Amino acid sequence: MPVITFANTKGGAGKTTAVLLLATELAHLGYRVTVLDADPQRWISRWHQIGDAPARLNVISYVTQASIERHIADNRYSTDYFIVDLPGSQSPLLAKAIGLSDHVLIPIQGCAMDAQGGANVLELLRFLDEKAGIKVPHSVVLTRVNSMVTTRALLAVKMLLLNRGVEVLATPIIERAAFRDIFDLGGTLHSMDESRVSNLDKAQQNARTFALEMLRHVPLKGTKPISETTATRRFWQAA
Repeated sequence: MPVITFANTKGGAGKTTAVLLLATELAHLGYRVTVLDADPQRWISRWHQIGDAPARLNVISYVTQASIERHIADNRYSTDYFIVDLPGSQSPLLAKAIGLSDHVLIPIQGCAMDAQGGANVLELLRFLDEKAGIKVPHSVVLTRVNSMVTTRALLAVKMLLLNRGVEVLATPIIERAAFRDIFDLGGTLHSMDESRVSNLDKAQQNARTFALEMLRHVPLKGTKPISETTATRRFWQAA
């Protein structure tokens, strides 16, 4: 039951959207997923309350520094993947969650402020490695990327991360209307009405590719990393 934590100390980086896409896609593939909602805005919890969420996806609200470890322990036998949505700010919970994580994913939008918020997380990861010997695998996912235009700011962020030796996922999260609408409509990308949501098929493809890449980075303990062919077959069998 790996723990994947999404962290950026700046709000508005697309963190919660990335959490929801990964959680729903993993559930669609047949994995049991528990989202630990530690974000004060509680967007994931609000989405879950709308209804039509996958049966394999559970959301725990009001997660705090004092309760996160207990929530993981209490649900470890009914969960394949824990996904933690942290506050978009500096918080004592950040270090605690990172220490419990098998992978930390840092969502960064192509702008300097988001890059700084991500840098705060990277600095903490480096501190834990150098001072406490705690090595936590981590990577960056680029969010709200324009599918048609690569901006100078985005190129600058990519170069900064490259120079720091930080891995960037091959799959960016593209700016799609469906990724916004899902919070208002509830359900998943697979239950939305394609006649009401523009480019739904492209949004589904983007989310699927993102989830498959994460499965290769964070396989279930005791199993081999899932190949792209196997993961794709499982996805279509679940569809």
